Amino acid sequence: MANHKSALKRIRRNEAARVRNKYQHKTTRNAIKKLKETEDKSAAEKLYIEVTSMIDKLAKKNVIHWNKASNLKSKLAKHVASI
Repeated sequence: MANHKSALKRIRRNEAARVRNKYQHKTTRNAIKKLKETEDKSAAEKLYIEVTSMIDKLAKKNVIHWNKASNLKSKLAKHVASI
């Protein structure tokens, strides 16, 4: 167990951040799935902007790697263009 007050606080903060990151990552994955299932071009373009923003936020907070974020956005852009 932790021996210092600061270590106890760090454990609490890490757990809070872990839960927040997990929630945001799962929400983004669900949005990506929703975008892939969309058949309407205008709806897909609108959703693409929102999903791209979500992916960028995850990359900025180091929840996902920046290159993975780029790859995801590229694949989604191709998908939206092909609709």
